[in-house]
Amino acid sequence: MFGGDYNPEQWPEPVWDDDVRLMNDAGVTLVSVGIFAWAAVEPRPGQYDFGWLDRVLDKLAGAGIGVSLATMTASPPPWLAARHPETLPQRADGTRLWPGGRQQYCPSSPVYREHAARLVERVAGRYAAHPTLRLWHIGNEYGCHVRQCFCDVSAEDFRRWLRGRYGDLDALNEAWSTTFWSQRYGEWSEILPPRTAPTFANPAQKLDFARFSNEAILACYTMERDIVRRHTPHVPVTTNFIGLVHKPIDSYRWAREQDVVSLDSYPDPYDPRAHVEAAFGYDLVRAARGGQPWLLMEQAPGAVNWRERNAAKPAGVLRLWTWQAIAQGADAALFFQWRQSAGGAEKFHSAMVPHAGPDSRGYRAVRELGREVGRLAEVAGTRVAADVAVVHDWDNWWALESDAHPAVLDLLQAHRVHYDPLFDAHVSVDVVPPGADLSPYRLVVVPNAYLMSAATAQRLTTYVELGGHLVVSFFSGIVDEADRVHLGGYPAPLRRVLGLSVDEFHPLAPDATVAIDGGHGTVWSEWVVPEGAATVAAFRDGELAGRPAVTRHEFGAGVAWYLATRPSIMRALLGRALSEAGVTPVLPDLPAAVQAVERRGDARRYLFLLNHGAEPATVALPEPGADLLSADGRPLSTVTLPPRGVAVIRTASTGAATDHVAGSLRPSSRS
Repeated sequence: MFGGDYNPEQWPEPVWDDDVRLMNDAGVTLVSVGIFAWAAVEPRPGQYDFGWLDRVLDKLAGAGIGVSLATMTASPPPWLAARHPETLPQRADGTRLWPGGRQQYCPSSPVYREHAARLVERVAGRYAAHPTLRLWHIGNEYGCHVRQCFCDVSAEDFRRWLRGRYGDLDALNEAWSTTFWSQRYGEWSEILPPRTAPTFANPAQKLDFARFSNEAILACYTMERDIVRRHTPHVPVTTNFIGLVHKPIDSYRWAREQDVVSLDSYPDPYDPRAHVEAAFGYDLVRAARGGQPWLLMEQAPGAVNWRERNAAKPAGVLRLWTWQAIAQGADAALFFQWRQSAGGAEKFHSAMVPHAGPDSRGYRAVRELGREVGRLAEVAGTRVAADVAVVHDWDNWWALESDAHPAVLDLLQAHRVHYDPLFDAHVSVDVVPPGADLSPYRLVVVPNAYLMSAATAQRLTTYVELGGHLVVSFFSGIVDEADRVHLGGYPAPLRRVLGLSVDEFHPLAPDATVAIDGGHGTVWSEWVVPEGAATVAAFRDGELAGRPAVTRHEFGAGVAWYLATRPSIMRALLGRALSEAGVTPVLPDLPAAVQAVERRGDARRYLFLLNHGAEPATVALPEPGADLLSADGRPLSTVTLPPRGVAVIRTASTGAATDHVAGSLRPSSRS
């Protein structure tokens, strides 16, 4: 599918016919409608005006364009706050957030939810049978601006959530270690969100509030989802994740509540490695529903408007990055937005139809891309298979980046340090939750898993014992789900599989390094005591000189590696781990700048080749295949990609069978 956000309420009605004509010209097959239309359809409380939306949807249906219809609840109209100021969110320091932007609601507010539910009932009931309806778009970019609310309404909801989690105050006090700093609670009413305090807040309280806030926002989504499902059980439901990986929203938890996962992706054209950061997000969102194809719900045709410096996309990058998302499992390529706004906060955000109109470089590039994407409908429904997994966990993310630790650690930075060498080695990766089935993977990489349940540790131990290869980096397996230290020596639940213990943490000074065999370490070091593990590289200076920096432990039928620092030789170490695990690149001898990804179906196999470099690159194919993006379609033995060039090769051989569902837009309960 190809298209974007369509906001006709921003334009006079005569423009709509021109929009539909241009959409057909550009190969648009799906548009998101109504995302910010609450005030337009309910201008006053209980007074509805759907006539304009009826006409828009009828025009789209007549042109054969499908609609992802929004529930319109992402930005309440000003009248809701004017009549019910208690619906407005509050920061930890007590600051109230007012109307004038968007998303100005407390997720726990029963008044907001009541008005939102009433609107969604009207929208779903009115358009359930409309011929253009393809998909429900619930809310929009949840948690983008209001990630947590600290108001009294949220406080009461937090206490309700805690009762459900712990049952009684004794269990909560135990989990929160409230004997420390005289924090023991005797009444539920004494418990507050972790508002601004004189010093460090209770880390377990902060962790639970992050969990609660995720669930409070999710409850808004599921409320609306249940309404539209009641009216249209045959229409799939989604909402769009943001930021590739968004800290407040647990994508794995949310994915279970959707029929298909959607993502907004805005790589920075100024960043020469932006495509690698994007790749990490795509591998995560694809794995969030077990490899099911996903939807690229938003990307920018050109520049965005919200960075300090907003780069235009150089020629060819729009096409390259769109095909990258498709290569990594997307079954839709949509944009924000269709027509560039004349006013408002996003008027300088690029659009498929820019301010200059269709006689412009931007529109012509979009039109050419739309026609090209339209020729490859056969790829939809195929899947990416990976031999390597990187483990990511939202609970760990929230806990690791909390206060009062030996050093400040950035989990996404840690992921990139581990993920980038795998990307550059041309192997496909899934970014999976700790509860994922690890048996399909030859190599599993676990960066800085500070919070780790005993069950996860046992799962990793069993994985290695049965023949898996595991790489674990420092400060892992330290605390349990309540942020309480696993006693018995760090990292207690992993000591057996790693074959070592850690006596003491030695974080490095900012920008400092420590010498190790073959290179140096950054960020961190540890006093490691081998308990069966062999030293692969040792520290070479300072107090830790001679002690292990990198270890390897043969355990059962598998191998577990441990990194007690962030080594400069990460590529070499992961290269050895890949080799020992029997992981091979998608294609051998690929040029460094070329990304290769294979999507497979029951009887289809497609090799995507993407040149992220500034020079032409030639790729030898393992067997002749036709480039579906070329004009002649002749079988090729080699492909020469120009800078930012793309090829999609359909091979003659039959791909391995997969369990993919034909067509990704199908409700999960019936897939």
